[in-house]
Amino acid sequence: MSENIVVKVDKVYKNFLLPNEKNDSLKRVFTGVFRKKKKGYEVQRALHDISFEVKEGEFFGIVGRNGSGKSTLLKMLASIYQPTKGSITTNGRLVPFIELGVGFNPELTGRENIFLNGALLGFKKSVIESRYDEIVRFSELERFMDQKLKNYSSGMQVRLAFAIATHAQADILLVDEVLAVGDAAFQRKCFEYFKELKAKKKTVIFVTHDMSAVREYCDRAMLIDNSELQAIGDPQDIARDYALLFMENNVDRNNDSNGKRWGNGDAEITESSAVVEGDEVVIDVKAVVKRPIDHLLYGVHVSSQDGTEITAMNNRMLLVDDVNHLKPGDEVTIRWRVLNVFNDGSYSVTLTLADDVANTLDWMTDATIFTVRRMQRSTTSVLPPVKVKAKKVTKES
Repeated sequence: MSENIVVKVDKVYKNFLLPNEKNDSLKRVFTGVFRKKKKGYEVQRALHDISFEVKEGEFFGIVGRNGSGKSTLLKMLASIYQPTKGSITTNGRLVPFIELGVGFNPELTGRENIFLNGALLGFKKSVIESRYDEIVRFSELERFMDQKLKNYSSGMQVRLAFAIATHAQADILLVDEVLAVGDAAFQRKCFEYFKELKAKKKTVIFVTHDMSAVREYCDRAMLIDNSELQAIGDPQDIARDYALLFMENNVDRNNDSNGKRWGNGDAEITESSAVVEGDEVVIDVKAVVKRPIDHLLYGVHVSSQDGTEITAMNNRMLLVDDVNHLKPGDEVTIRWRVLNVFNDGSYSVTLTLADDVANTLDWMTDATIFTVRRMQRSTTSVLPPVKVKAKKVTKES
């Protein structure tokens, strides 16, 4: 393993054996001893031929639907499970942010559990004592430290465990959806902590269903589905591939968007254009309807040249419901007017059509582009519509 590779997963398989029959009574346990028929097992395939590497300082995302095998993979990285076949090699001290609170004693107080859990993470008592106030402050549980843990809610317990784990000295961190704990304010604190990790170039392997977090934090990401590795690469692409998994009646159509189009085809975008007109970008869309639709939902996404999404909007968000009771053969024209606050450069427009129960009818990535030419530039993708005024005050001599 090269020096800058800290995690290497090589052709890993994981199977679980599930018994076909269950001894659900004491009688069946004893009579089963004398039965000639052997108990059968069903092989459950959790992971199949998974290989990837994580570099030092990389924020690496793992995404997939429930049951795809991503949490099983994380537990194997943490040595909770062993591979059925293949190998996993790590280089550095690894701390898992999974199974938070394992080792907590419900009969002990929050204060006592900090020292207990800290010891399990390898802290010396003197280190825990020096960091105790900071841990409690992060958990926001100051008033509850002398209460027994059994009186804590499950959310409070996870918050305490998370606060302890953030102080572990680790080279590699494994994170499994811990950002879902606590209220909105605590979640923001968790996100700030991960921004700090990213700024410090810590190696993080992050399992999540939150695609906005994948786009914001991850340097690379991988998609697992049906226990197999489907794709690995740019977080924007992986997030889009993940969204595709949830599209009903997904069809791949041959069109000018290079295969970046999907939907069930009950309505189709037939024409699109985007033109800069002074202070506005005008985006025109034409579509044809193939089946009856009570309420048409239509949306627009604008992305910069590097793929960063700048803005996204649909008619429901704007409280507009103006295309209803459509019949097969009906045509629809849509005109978007977007305030031209864009920096100098080219921008991609993605267009969407859906029905009122959120079935995707047509999703066309990179349907059209527009270019903005400006003499002035900012460091961001847009020029914020900010007004400012300054006044000079001369002091009397």
